[in-house]
Amino acid sequence: MPEPTVAVLAADYFASYSVVGLLAVIGVLFVAVAFGAGRLLRPVVPTPEKLLTYECGVDPVGEGWAHTQVRYYVYGFLYVIFAVDSIFLFPWATVFAAPGYGATTLVEMFIFLGFLAVGLLYAWKKGVLAWT
Repeated sequence: MPEPTVAVLAADYFASYSVVGLLAVIGVLFVAVAFGAGRLLRPVVPTPEKLLTYECGVDPVGEGWAHTQVRYYVYGFLYVIFAVDSIFLFPWATVFAAPGYGATTLVEMFIFLGFLAVGLLYAWKKGVLAWT
């Protein structure tokens, strides 16, 4: 049986990418049609009440600029860090249970937890974890 030529291999290679490209085009068209249909079908009746700025059902009072406490974002960021940590712990536990990987994965996980502990210690020393 003769070996396939480079042109045949390239055609097979790019044929698989053409499927991905076609799927991407169909996805973009689907979103465009959905937005277009929504624009055509929705009622457009602007009233002065609808054009007001909406803030949780209360009329806006004061200036447009408000000071936001950064610590709320820091708490959210710390949550994300430890959520990612828990995501890495599940695969580690399954690999740790496999024969022949015990010591290596144990050392790697302690290194990973050490990095997280250093970050948590840094946040604690900076006073980020104090609520008041």
